[in-house]
Amino acid sequence: MRDLGAGFRYLLKGQKWVGRHGRQYGFGLLPGLITLVLYAAALVALALWGAGLVGWATPFADDWADPWAGLFRGFLTVVLFALALLLCVLTFTAMTLLVGQPFYESLSEKVDRDVSPDGTAPESDLPLWRELWISARDSLRIVARAAVWAVLLFALGFIPVAGQTVVPVIGFFVTGFFLTEELTAVALQRRGVELRERLTLLRSRKTLVWGFGTPLAVAFLVPFVAVFLMPGAVAGATLMARDLLGEETEGHDGAAEPEEEGADA
Repeated sequence: MRDLGAGFRYLLKGQKWVGRHGRQYGFGLLPGLITLVLYAAALVALALWGAGLVGWATPFADDWADPWAGLFRGFLTVVLFALALLLCVLTFTAMTLLVGQPFYESLSEKVDRDVSPDGTAPESDLPLWRELWISARDSLRIVARAAVWAVLLFALGFIPVAGQTVVPVIGFFVTGFFLTEELTAVALQRRGVELRERLTLLRSRKTLVWGFGTPLAVAFLVPFVAVFLMPGAVAGATLMARDLLGEETEGHDGAAEPEEEGADA
């Protein structure tokens, strides 16, 4: 289980890195703030007009006797809002990374240069529009996978006892995995690692991924926290990507850090 702790340490190292580089942290906050405003507006709109949308979608309940029609539509409205909120949590990172692609690319490159023994960072030879297209395409694929899991876990949540205990825990681990994929994609895509290879790489070190992504998934449930943690999460994911690829990394004191063991204990 050593990888579990190693993943969490990468999350902390990323936050420490941006803490020492205030300018990078400031720029890294902008995409999260933009995404937060857009998502908040969408949720407010759903809260205001969700009941009307449910009423329009369920005309068959118009002739039901009171109070069953109201209770049924009220339940569906709550379910709709809860599902939208879950999807917001699952897709917030993907949307923020898409909005802030240039910001986070620059931040990730600076992390690479800072910890690389020779002071260099892998660079993509692709034009910006091509990088944005690849990022958007891969994000949609990940969001589709995450949405399937969200619907499945939401349905399992109605199972007595297990639905209120085991299923939420599984949900955090699933969310943590997808968050980590999106965050490490910034550094791995710059190295030319395709989505399928990234998923294979992450699955080979699941406890490392869970150690990094699961605490982040829990923290992202707190309003506004995701915005402030995103720059450090990108920095930490870059450090972890180097570990996954077996690249040598120097500590900030100039001494080379030992590689974490790839096998779980």
